Amino acid sequence: MANTKRILMVVTNHTTITDDHKTGLWLEEFAVPYLVFKEKGYDVKVASIQGGEVPLDPRSINEKKPEWAKAEEELKSTARLSKEDAAGFDAIFLPGGHGTMFDFQDNETLQYVLQQFAEDGRVIGAVCHGPSGLVNVTYKDGTPLVKGKTVTAFTDEEEREVQLDKYMPFLLESTLRLRGANFVSGEKWTDFSVRDGNLVTGQNPQSSRSTAEKVIEAIENYGS
Repeated sequence: MANTKRILMVVTNHTTITDDHKTGLWLEEFAVPYLVFKEKGYDVKVASIQGGEVPLDPRSINEKKPEWAKAEEELKSTARLSKEDAAGFDAIFLPGGHGTMFDFQDNETLQYVLQQFAEDGRVIGAVCHGPSGLVNVTYKDGTPLVKGKTVTAFTDEEEREVQLDKYMPFLLESTLRLRGANFVSGEKWTDFSVRDGNLVTGQNPQSSRSTAEKVIEAIENYGS
């Protein structure tokens, strides 16, 4: 169909928090939204910061479900994100995993692509640590993307509970607040997502489905 909606999903390639603590993409945060988008009939492109095979956080593999196999297959060989990806998509979606805390926030290509989506008023979605990609994005006039926007993400409390706060380059909740975001959250480890116009964010892995569903809602209401 000529009017099929297109979604760009961008995932991490970063593999290490410390020498003895491996990380990567959190599988549920990719697989669940991917399947929700595909079930809706959307065309999905999966890109990663460096391209190639995407590392999975070992802890997320323990929770793997058989129905995620089709989504996981997409991670075997991803395209490298390029500035050309700034055009031709109705929405962009950033799944999390601690890997994103290291290769999303300062990646010039991702910042450029997100700025174009923001300037065009297209839909931007992110879940858990995925909003790490938003913290340094600005509009062309220098205004932070999240300033004045209601957002959520993996909370500082959740980060401390998994005992990884001291290894992170920054704390996600605190940094979003510093950028002027109206940060809101639900109970830790429970489904909580929020939509502010064309910006959709989810708090944690448990929020993967509801975040994707709010992205669809935003696309259907506001999408090009």
